[in-house]
Amino acid sequence: MSEAVTASQADEKLLIQRAYKKLLRAIKSPLSKEDKQNMRKAYELAVSAHSQQRRKSGEPYVLHPIAVATICAEEIGLGPTAIIAALLHDVVEDTDITLKDIQQMFGERIAKIVDGLTKLDSAYNIESPQAENFKKVLSTLVEDVRVVLIKMADRLHNLRTISSMPQHKQLKIAAETNYIYEPLAHRLGLYNFKTEFLDISMKIKEPEQYHEIARKLQETKRDRTRYVNEFIRPLTDKLDEMGVPYRIFGRPKSIFSIWNKIRSKRVPFEEIYDLFAIRIVVDVPPDKEKLICWQVYSIVTDVHKPIPERLKDWITVPKSNGYESLHTTVIGPKGRFVEVQIRTERMDEIAERGFAAHWKYKGVSKQPDVYERWLDSVREILEDPTSDAVQFLGDFKSNNLFNEEIFVYTPKGDMIILPKGATALDFAFHIHSDVGYHCTAISVNSKLVPMGYKLNNGDQLKVVTNKNQKPNEDWLNMVVTGKARAKIRSAMKEERKVKGQLGREALERKLKNLKIAAFEPAVEAMVKFYGFSSHIDLYYAIYTEQLTIPEIFKNFREEDRKLVQISKELREEAPTPPPGSGELSARKATRKKVLGKPRLLINGEPGERFEYHFATCCNPVQGDQVFAYLTSNAGLKIHRINCPNATNLIANYGYRIMKAEWIITPNASFVAEVKITGIDDGPGVIEQLTHRISSMLGLNIRSFSIEGNEGYFEGIISLLVTNTDQLNIAIKSLQNLQSVSSVTRIE
Repeated sequence: MSEAVTASQADEKLLIQRAYKKLLRAIKSPLSKEDKQNMRKAYELAVSAHSQQRRKSGEPYVLHPIAVATICAEEIGLGPTAIIAALLHDVVEDTDITLKDIQQMFGERIAKIVDGLTKLDSAYNIESPQAENFKKVLSTLVEDVRVVLIKMADRLHNLRTISSMPQHKQLKIAAETNYIYEPLAHRLGLYNFKTEFLDISMKIKEPEQYHEIARKLQETKRDRTRYVNEFIRPLTDKLDEMGVPYRIFGRPKSIFSIWNKIRSKRVPFEEIYDLFAIRIVVDVPPDKEKLICWQVYSIVTDVHKPIPERLKDWITVPKSNGYESLHTTVIGPKGRFVEVQIRTERMDEIAERGFAAHWKYKGVSKQPDVYERWLDSVREILEDPTSDAVQFLGDFKSNNLFNEEIFVYTPKGDMIILPKGATALDFAFHIHSDVGYHCTAISVNSKLVPMGYKLNNGDQLKVVTNKNQKPNEDWLNMVVTGKARAKIRSAMKEERKVKGQLGREALERKLKNLKIAAFEPAVEAMVKFYGFSSHIDLYYAIYTEQLTIPEIFKNFREEDRKLVQISKELREEAPTPPPGSGELSARKATRKKVLGKPRLLINGEPGERFEYHFATCCNPVQGDQVFAYLTSNAGLKIHRINCPNATNLIANYGYRIMKAEWIITPNASFVAEVKITGIDDGPGVIEQLTHRISSMLGLNIRSFSIEGNEGYFEGIISLLVTNTDQLNIAIKSLQNLQSVSSVTRIE
């Protein structure tokens, strides 16, 4: 037995050594003698510290930090400092090694990076640990961007090895990835990371669709290769004549992007022709880049007919994350639309490796320092003292992680980049907080517009201010950027604080009359009972008479000079129901309805032990993958894992998420909505649809609305079904009708 154990240990030791050698081979930057010594020291410390730990898959834990360091070196191009920090990124969190030990062994810089990567202690009393930990990472980002890059590599390796995790943990990790890591990868220009994040998350959340598209891609690979060659062949002779080194190749689209296109365009896989893009990469000096790229564009559009409105010029004006490329769509052989991307080797490396490659080329003339502007905006949101971690994360996402952007101009002609959908008031706050606070009017292209006017590319704006102007609550509905929202909320809280002082004084008088000894604990009890987020919100509600003093004290009484909550039983027996009792009885009724059929297991226990109901935002049907979310005041809500709100809930409130599984109930009924589009070929359409659903499938229609216009109809039908199998049969059956072009379940 001991010999077998020894042999196994020897195999593992060899496995770890091979992983470390692979890491050393992946390092592109030159290493000094000190770098090599520190790297070896970090490796040995990680091996020793993690020696008793194993991953869920059973392999030695130390293989994970080595793999993360390898991704940093190979796929991002980071240097020795980041690689050492990546090797050590889990030792403080998971072992007896302290930050002080790291600082003594490797110095202040590496200790700071490791600290940024170390999660907050779970003993902290915080509303959302995930949001707090990410806020910590991002606060370190403004000092050293390597923290976030290592975090991205850590997340990528966790996703690549996620199959050994239980399903509910996989869903949590996928939701966090979609919520923050994927848009952050986009913002940093890490397009390969973004693509892999989306594909693996889809594989977890939509496994059937993922494997179906992967299978079809494999089956059509030969045809695609033949078509790419046919497209490229007439281009190569003309490109050769330029006398410039170049590469031209077809690059397949990701499975997620294909699936997204199937959903958005509502067409089958077979009708999507742009399953790939053609990329032309030229190797030229920086001063000739623009000239040669446009020359290549001219050759492409001479050979294949262009679609002018599909031209995207990110060479003249790069994206805010540093991405540069010319994109155009042309009509290739057999009338198919083909996307062509034209860029230089420098641009390609920045697109592939993101932030790190950008800094490598920082010396290129006229290369804008896009990240300094971005980091400044991150600092501004971090400096807002009024936002909690969840609020911060929402502001950070909306202000910094947008996928699409617009370009607008100041009166002096300076260009400002804002997210698509930004308003005139967002522009005012972007210029300066004081300009936003005191904004009274905004003109766009010399014409006065409302503050909530949505900006378009090329708009030129002028802001009129007045020192007496102050933000009001309606302003929050006029902005989309995190910076503007944070600044308006900050101003509103200050205003609420001033007005709330009067509410506080009224409450103090009442508590004094009741001879309550301790003011703060009494207020805390009220805040908790009525679900306010702070004392200020309670005081403001009293000031505005949203909640009156008599209403408050129907639920509390004085006992031994302390404020005590009246028991639920006494409140229910009271002849006059207190505020909110209507909601309470509604919740009871919901519970009574839910505890019949259908049935669920929640965290492995019968659902009857819990108060739960089904979320109306996604209408789960028996057979859907679901989870339970513990709300603050309405028990558990059952959501589908692909619910529009699921990503936000799981990413920000993972500690409130509970595992939910169906107990198959044959006679249960669920509401499911489907959207149907097709050719309006006369009055027979409604009869065909209702006959197929009611007579042939035997399903009950709960509601039906349909609208026809110029030969096209769109209808929404609400059905009562037993499970997802029955729903899918109904969808396929409706799709087979001659006049129907698409049937989709409403998410």
